Amino acid sequence: MKKKDHNLAAQVMASLRNRRGRPVTAVADTERPGLRVASYNVHKCVGTDRRFDPDRVMQVIREIGPDVIALQEADRRFGDRVGLLDMARLSHEMGLTRVPVSGMPRSHGWRGNVLLFREGMVRDVRPCVLPGLEPRGAVVAEIDLGEGRELRIIAAHLGLLRWARRQQADFILDLIKARSDCPTVLMGDFNEWRVGPGSALTRFEPVFGPLPAPVPSFPARLPVLALDRILTNRPGVLSDIAVHDSPLARLASDHLPLKARIDLTAAAKAQQEGFSSGDFSL
Repeated sequence: MKKKDHNLAAQVMASLRNRRGRPVTAVADTERPGLRVASYNVHKCVGTDRRFDPDRVMQVIREIGPDVIALQEADRRFGDRVGLLDMARLSHEMGLTRVPVSGMPRSHGWRGNVLLFREGMVRDVRPCVLPGLEPRGAVVAEIDLGEGRELRIIAAHLGLLRWARRQQADFILDLIKARSDCPTVLMGDFNEWRVGPGSALTRFEPVFGPLPAPVPSFPARLPVLALDRILTNRPGVLSDIAVHDSPLARLASDHLPLKARIDLTAAAKAQQEGFSSGDFSL
């Protein structure tokens, strides 16, 4: 226990040091090349002030300006799992299209997981029930971006129990291994603050390579835990990983959004040079 406590304390102190002088970001960086991807646990649109306000969440999404974004907790958890956001407005004002998931007409997605994208055509969608005691899920979507570019997105929300997260990680890896190889982005709320051998996320390393450095995203007002993650199965593809830390983001949900850049040109180059999923020898 002492080692775990020390590990957590070190993360908290490092986060506090890094937060001092950190610039507040409120405007999307749209001039950089590549796709802007993001993951955002919207906490059922209940903010840190305990107010239910979907409009604030949508304004934060507008600030990010994503090409692809995975949302967690975007539906009511119980009953009919009614969606909480105005999808028509997200489409009209921000150009974001929801990846359709059949079987739950009043829900935005699958077990609270919603995937939105700006350009391309969805070729395949698979909602998955993740193992464990809690009702956790993932959405797997393959998007044709044109000009020979394809991208697989896995949007997931892992459980609160470590043994369940390990099972869920193995389940996701089995999904990937059963499908054809292509550039894949795995993102969501992984509920894992640990780093190193004790982390359930190390199970992803054979396919996704060394994990990017953790970026604290929770709690929103003073983030100290890196619960949200974005991973790719191609080296050199992922860059500019950061939280979207704006005054509104600190208020709209208990998580800050996590965002990054995906360069599919680098993915194509890596494939031409003989890289494949799991080859992170560099």
